[in-house]
Amino acid sequence: MTRAPRFVLIVPAFNEAMTIRGVVQGALAHINDIIVIDDGSTDETAERLSGLPVHVFKQKENQGKSLSLWRGMQIALDLGAENIITMDADGQHDTEELPLLMEAAKRYPKKLIVGARLWSRASFPMSRYLANKFANFWIGWASGQSIDDSQSGFRIYPSVLLKNCTLKPSWRHSFVFESEIIIDAARKGIPCVFAQIHTTYLDTSRPSHFNPVTDISMITLMVGRHLISRGLFISGLLKSLFFKPIRINIRDVN
Repeated sequence: MTRAPRFVLIVPAFNEAMTIRGVVQGALAHINDIIVIDDGSTDETAERLSGLPVHVFKQKENQGKSLSLWRGMQIALDLGAENIITMDADGQHDTEELPLLMEAAKRYPKKLIVGARLWSRASFPMSRYLANKFANFWIGWASGQSIDDSQSGFRIYPSVLLKNCTLKPSWRHSFVFESEIIIDAARKGIPCVFAQIHTTYLDTSRPSHFNPVTDISMITLMVGRHLISRGLFISGLLKSLFFKPIRINIRDVN
């Protein structure tokens, strides 16, 4: 019998005391190995996880989402993870969809599984919806594939991608990492698979750390550097416009 892939879940958290325990408890129903990176929270984020069988790593200062993700990914790789799941701590991702995403990863090994939210426009804040669509165009061009949702944090990364990743996350470019790694993955022959997920924006969660203007500007500059380095990569633009992405309804993967 082929051994099932090992999954480790990474949850970066910064001031998520209102939601973190519910998110982790929900995830524990489906996955045993969970790493929470408390990114210098000033509330009781870490304390809310007391008594739960999870690995909690608390950073003394806030370093941003990308560095928190990167630290968690390295810990997961050291644990021998074959697939690394990431999800947000604010409760917008449905933990009941974890096993469905994991089944998608088993069906599409060595691909980057991305939970796509934009199909449900009514539940998505318009400013973030438009910013995401704008980012999708540029990231699709630079990666040479059509993109359904470039900003979703609900993903499954194959370990082979992270072991060979040469990106350098930083606090200043906190939200750029998740966009740039899509481009990096495509260059390594690891395309995205987009799985339709549900998203809930809770009244009890804190405001998003994502700034549609500032962060999309940083993402656009990053993409511009990639395009210039490849002579504008016109073939990538054509592929992103005329080739459909790999899409799955995760409720049909069983």
